[in-house]
Amino acid sequence: MNLNPLSELTYTTREHVPALCVSRVPIFNHLPTQALSVIAGKATMRTYERGQFIHRSGDPSDKLFIVHTGKIKVYRLADTGKEQLMRILDPGDFAGELALFSSTEHDSYAEAMQSSEVCTIKRADVRELLLQYPDISLHVLGELSRRLGTSEKQITAIATASINARLAQYLAAQAEQENATTFSLPMSRKNLASFMGTTPETVSRRLGEFEEAGWIHQIGQRKITILDLDALLLAE
Repeated sequence: MNLNPLSELTYTTREHVPALCVSRVPIFNHLPTQALSVIAGKATMRTYERGQFIHRSGDPSDKLFIVHTGKIKVYRLADTGKEQLMRILDPGDFAGELALFSSTEHDSYAEAMQSSEVCTIKRADVRELLLQYPDISLHVLGELSRRLGTSEKQITAIATASINARLAQYLAAQAEQENATTFSLPMSRKNLASFMGTTPETVSRRLGEFEEAGWIHQIGQRKITILDLDALLLAE
């Protein structure tokens, strides 16, 4: 992890932000083209290189940020310094939505996993947009509800389920999301281990055991084919 306090300062700012940056975001994509142009006009875009921080824990949370290109990982740090991955943001994903409702501080880190373009909209501007386009509020609440449900499931799984069961459920969920039995893991094994509250070695070992049992087939470090979903979901 890059802890250089100057790392996030070497970005570039664009005067013009493509409407595409906001048009793909779930809380905005239902709006007409004219409204999207208004929103795009309030946004600024910055490029962050790999290892640079969009924000750190303790920084003021006063902006909504949207990933235009690249990947951003959002995580917390335990007292021991160990990362607990919360989610990975892909193009069209956003974070910082709590800043829309109250003045607060970030309780997590957001770090670029690769060169990434990020659009930001200030809290005051987003609040103005909420008054102008009330439907946005409903979409924000819907997204917050979805994320809360996902976080609760993650916490419950870490606390109660075995690593075998957690990993099996994760693979099944990826297959369902991709609507295919063959898919690529959206994150490295290191990040997957962090997301599941275990170690990369344990993840690799369990995947190897699943393959030996005939439940999956691995192709390289990322590609997985599920051969027997029913047996996989019975993993203990």
